[in-house]
Amino acid sequence: MQGVESGRITRPRSGSLRLLADGLGLSAAERAVWTAIAHGGLPASGSEMNMPQAPGHSTTVQPQPAEQSGTDARPEQQQPNRQMLSADPSLTRGAAPSAPSRHAPRQLPAPPQMFTGRAIELANLEKIHDASTVVISTIDGMAGVGKTALAVHAAHQMADRYPDGQLFIDLHGYTDGVAPTPPGEALDRMLRTLGVPGERIPADLDERAGLYRSRLADQRMLIVLDNAVSETQVKPLLPGAPGCVLLVTSRRRLAGLDHTHTLSLDTLPVTDAITLFRRGVGDSRLADQPPVVLVELVELCGRLPLAIRIAAARLRSHPTWDVSHLVQRLRDQQHRLTELAAGQRNVTAALDLSYQDLTADLGRAYRLLGLHPGPDIDLYAAAALLDTTLPEVGRMLEQLLDSHLLQEPTPGRYRFHDLTRAHAAHTATEEETERGRRMAIDRLLDYYRHTAAMATDAAQPYEHEHRPQVPPARTLSPALSDPAAALDWLDNELPNLLAAASYAADHGTPAHLLHLSTILHRHLRTRGRLHDAVTLHEQALAVARATGDQAAELDSLTGLGHIYRLQGRYQRATDHYHQALQLNRDTGNDPGEVDALTGLGHIHRMQGRYEPAVHHYQQALQLTRTTGHRPGELNALVGLGHTHRAQGRHGQAADHYQQALVLARATGHRIAEQAALVGLGDIHRRHGRHEQAADHYRRLLDLAHESDDRNWQFEARQGLGRLQHATGHPVAALTHHQQALALATDLGHPDDQARAHDGLAHAYLALHQPEQARTHWQHALDILIRLGVDRTDDEETTVTAIRAHLVDVADHRKAAPSE
Repeated sequence: MQGVESGRITRPRSGSLRLLADGLGLSAAERAVWTAIAHGGLPASGSEMNMPQAPGHSTTVQPQPAEQSGTDARPEQQQPNRQMLSADPSLTRGAAPSAPSRHAPRQLPAPPQMFTGRAIELANLEKIHDASTVVISTIDGMAGVGKTALAVHAAHQMADRYPDGQLFIDLHGYTDGVAPTPPGEALDRMLRTLGVPGERIPADLDERAGLYRSRLADQRMLIVLDNAVSETQVKPLLPGAPGCVLLVTSRRRLAGLDHTHTLSLDTLPVTDAITLFRRGVGDSRLADQPPVVLVELVELCGRLPLAIRIAAARLRSHPTWDVSHLVQRLRDQQHRLTELAAGQRNVTAALDLSYQDLTADLGRAYRLLGLHPGPDIDLYAAAALLDTTLPEVGRMLEQLLDSHLLQEPTPGRYRFHDLTRAHAAHTATEEETERGRRMAIDRLLDYYRHTAAMATDAAQPYEHEHRPQVPPARTLSPALSDPAAALDWLDNELPNLLAAASYAADHGTPAHLLHLSTILHRHLRTRGRLHDAVTLHEQALAVARATGDQAAELDSLTGLGHIYRLQGRYQRATDHYHQALQLNRDTGNDPGEVDALTGLGHIHRMQGRYEPAVHHYQQALQLTRTTGHRPGELNALVGLGHTHRAQGRHGQAADHYQQALVLARATGHRIAEQAALVGLGDIHRRHGRHEQAADHYRRLLDLAHESDDRNWQFEARQGLGRLQHATGHPVAALTHHQQALALATDLGHPDDQARAHDGLAHAYLALHQPEQARTHWQHALDILIRLGVDRTDDEETTVTAIRAHLVDVADHRKAAPSE
C-alpha cells in the first residue's frame, strides 16, 4: 500500500486488498465496490456511495464524469476490472449478483418443497465455483436417493451467480420404456432454448456440439443434466469456455469425465429421514408415536426420499391410520416387483401401497398411463389412453399429482418419475388384460395419427392429396385449424409422435407407422430433422416390405430418396428412386412414380446431366397432366425451369416458372409458389431487371417467414445477396450471403453451402478483401468436389468458375507487392 501511496504502483495487489478489506470489516457487497475502485472501476454514474469507515477515516466516493465512470466507460476500460474480479473470487464472494438478462432461460424446476438434510453435500457443491474453467460436478447414486432434488436445490442456491440463465434437461438415462436421450437430441433442445431456430441446428453431432459451445462462450450459465446414462451421452454437452457450471446426475459414477467433482449420494441418515417424514406428515400427527416405530418406517422405505414422501402422503390421506398401521402395510408389500434391484424393494412397497389406496378409476388411469411410449403426455393423449372426457382426465391427473405419482414439469404436460413409470407399467401388465392394454394403445396411436394428419393438413394444405387418408380417432383432438397452432402442436408432440411410430414398428401395428412416416415427412424436412426422417422412413420401409405393402414401400423409397438428396447423398438417393420406379410397375402408384421421376430429374440436373433431367421431368409432367396430380405437375414445371435456366434457355425457363406460379397460386401450393419466385427472380436479375427481381425475392422472403420455412429463407437471402452485388452494394450482399450460409449450414444442405460461399467470395472481392474471397471460394470448391458435382442451382456457382476465380485471386496476390 506504501507503493500505491508513493505512486510507484498504480494498482494494489489482490492480497493487499483482501487484508485491508478484512481489517476494515467490509461486507461482501462492499468488497466488490472496494475492489472495483482499486482496479480502476467506479460506482454507477450519477450516484454517491459511502464506504464503511475505519476509526477516524472517511471514505466517501464522489461521482466522476461519464467518460471515466464504470457505467459509461468504454468496454476496453471496463474489461480489466472484470478480469481482476474474476481472477480472485475471494474478493467478491457473496457480492451482489449481476443483473440477469430479461431473456435468459430459467429452466430449473421449482425447488423441492420438503428438501431435508444433505448439509455436507451442499457444502461440497458450494466450493466448486471457479471462474477460470468449466466446473463439472457429477451427483451419482441409486434410484430414488434424491440426486435430482439435491441438484435442483443446489442449483437454486447458486443461480444468482450465473446471470445468463439456467438450462435443465432430463436425459432419460434410466427411464423405463423411454430410450436415453441421444446427445444430438439433447443438444437440439438446448440450442433451441438458447435461441437457435430448429432449421439452423446442424445434423452432425460434432457440429451441434460446436455450435452449442459457441453459444455458451463468454456466458455464465448454470446447466443441469439430469438422469445421464453414460459419459458418451454427456461429453458432447460440456461447455468449452470458462464461466459455466454443470451439474450432472446419474445412477452410475461417470468416472470417464475428466476434471470432474464427484459426489456419490448415499441414502439419508436416519435422523434426516425421520425429519423428512415428519415434515411430510406434520409433528402434531406424530406426537405420540414411539421413536422406534419411526425408525422402522424410514428403514422400510430404504431411507430413500422418494419412498418417504410417498409414505407420508399416504398417512396424510388416512386420518384413521397411525404409523404402526402404515409400517405393517409396508412389511406386507416387500415381495412385490421382484424384478427391481433388491435395494429398491422398499420403494416398490411404498409405490404399491400408494397404488392400492387409489380409487378404481384412478388405479386404472395410473396403470394405463404407464403404457405411454413417449417422454410426456398432454390431456388429449391421456384422454385417448383412458377413453374418457377431458374434464374427467384432468381431474384424475390432478389427483395423481396430489398423490406424488405423477409430475407436471410444464403446465398441461405430465410425466412419471422413473420408478413410478416402471411400477405403473408393471402393474398394467399384471392387472390389465392383453386385450385391454392393446385397446388403450390403439386408441392412443389412433389419436396421434389422426391429429398429426389434421395438423399437417392445416399447416401444409397444398399436399393434402399426397398424404394418406387416415380413419378418425374415437377421442377428441385439439382445434388446429390455424396453421400457427398446428405447427406448434407438431413441434411440441414430435418426440411423442416419433416414439409412437417406433412403438408401432415394434408391436405389430404397421398401419400407424406407415401413415405417420408419410404424414410427418414434410414437417421433418422443413424443421431440418433429416436424421429423424431417415430413421422413420427406414423403419417404415422395413415394415412395408415385411408386410408386403407395396404402396407403402413406394412411399418410403421416395421419401428416403428425397432426404438423401437433401443430404447430398446422391448415389443413395438415386438407388432409392430407381427402386421406386421398378416397384411402380407392379403397383401402378402414379404419385409415387411422379415423385421418383422428379427426384431423378433433380439429381441429373445437380450433376449437370441436363438431357436426362429434362427427359425425367417431361415424363413426370405428362403423367401428372393425365392423372391430375397437381403437386407433381408443379414439381415437374419448376424442375424444367431450373434445367432450362442452367442451360441458358432463359425464355423457356421463365415460361415454365410462370406456369408454375399461376398454378401454385390457384391451388394454394406455397412451396411451388416459392420455387417459381426464386426462378423468376434469378432470371430477372440475370437480365438486369433489378426491380422485378427484388419484388420476387422479397415476396419469397415474406412467404418463407410466414411459414417459418428456412429452406426458402435461404433462397431469398441468396437471391437478394446476388442482387445487391449486381447493383453495386457489396456490404448488403455480404450480410445476405452470411445469413444464407448460416441457414444452409444448419439445414445440413451442402450444395447450398457452396452457393453461399460463392456469394460471400464475390462480395469480399468487391470489398477489396481478396484473401477472404479466396477462403470462401476454396470452401465452395471443396464441397462440390466432395459431392461429386461440378455445378449447383446458381449458374454462377460451378467448379470451372470457382477455379478461374481462385487463379485470378492468386495472380492478384502475386502482383500485389509490386503495385
